[in-house]
Amino acid sequence: MKAMNLPAYRFSIAWPRILPAGCGRVNQAGIDFYNRLIDALIDNDIAPWVTLYHWDLPAALQFEKDGWLNPEIASVFADYAAVCFEHFGDRVKNWITLNEPWVAAMLGYGQGVFAPGRTSLKEPYVAGHHLLRAHGAAVDIYRTIFQPGQKGQIGISNNCDWREPVSLDRMDVEAAQRALLFFLGWFADPIYHGDYPEVMRQRLGNRLPEFTDTEKDMLKNSSDFFGLNHYTTMLAGHADGPIPNSYVFANGGISEDQDVTLSRDDSWDQTEMQWNIVPWGCRRLLEWIHARYNEPRIILTENGCAFADQVENECINDKDRINFLKAYISECHAAIQNGVNLAGYFVWSFMDNFEWALGFSKRFGIHYVDFETQKRIPKASAGWFAEVIRNNGLSG
Repeated sequence: MKAMNLPAYRFSIAWPRILPAGCGRVNQAGIDFYNRLIDALIDNDIAPWVTLYHWDLPAALQFEKDGWLNPEIASVFADYAAVCFEHFGDRVKNWITLNEPWVAAMLGYGQGVFAPGRTSLKEPYVAGHHLLRAHGAAVDIYRTIFQPGQKGQIGISNNCDWREPVSLDRMDVEAAQRALLFFLGWFADPIYHGDYPEVMRQRLGNRLPEFTDTEKDMLKNSSDFFGLNHYTTMLAGHADGPIPNSYVFANGGISEDQDVTLSRDDSWDQTEMQWNIVPWGCRRLLEWIHARYNEPRIILTENGCAFADQVENECINDKDRINFLKAYISECHAAIQNGVNLAGYFVWSFMDNFEWALGFSKRFGIHYVDFETQKRIPKASAGWFAEVIRNNGLSG
């Protein structure tokens, strides 16, 4: 990181490392581990950006408390956050409460792809509701008790793919908007507008929980920046009749709730994740956020790609990744020129990492990791990105 002149490093704290049972006794070894990491970053002039929850719920809270389906978890999470603020907030000035709550709710409780592996048409919206309440409670504690003295900032990172209308037909244009609201609006609207998108209320009925007035007040304006994780784009169209089985649980959530079908342009290249490479989709999403949420300060907290990297003579010439990053950063620059308040950009990821249900099979890093020996080798993209940092922009 120091060799790259990296100005900031984003990492996540594992809740079970701090509170093995989810609450109660603090694990001092976990505190010590993160203190060493934070101190090393600061000693090397690298600002830590710390995420409090990246999907690793303490097992006891799942098995004994029913995880994110239990309303009590909001206050339990806030208590855990307070432990982190107390121990690390003197040095950590950039906090993210939740990473991609859409994933935790939809893939964990709707599609069953991630833990706890449940499939339901209702539970994703219940889990999402409590994730939002947990975010609000943690931010309230930070702003009330810790922020005045520690003088940091706190926000949330939501993920969203761009939805481009498959045609200019009014029904398809409305379907694309509907898809965005069921994806990003689900978690961003309560934070910026005080409640869920009206289209979700209309379509979900009593499957979508209600916030109390106190919770609405706690959630509204509860993010000091708009954290966004963005990777890909899909075409969205109105579902005229039954949705094909392949679309019932698609990457946009429960498609039958939205009456949206998703597809792709065959001319689009794809990553190893089979995610479409559509740089202009990033710009359009940034501009959509700018317009819908009153020109917030945006931090792109994740953008990157997985490719089948090969080591040859201790080198990894990942030209596809360089081309991807160059194209997406160029569109970020275009968004800024169009007035978007984009203030930061993080590549996902610094190193190859564990990709949840996919294990170690996909490589997103700009540094190659030999998973047997843990040896790390900078890829060509690491040197390229170091130049971007050095120049504070693209050259050529």
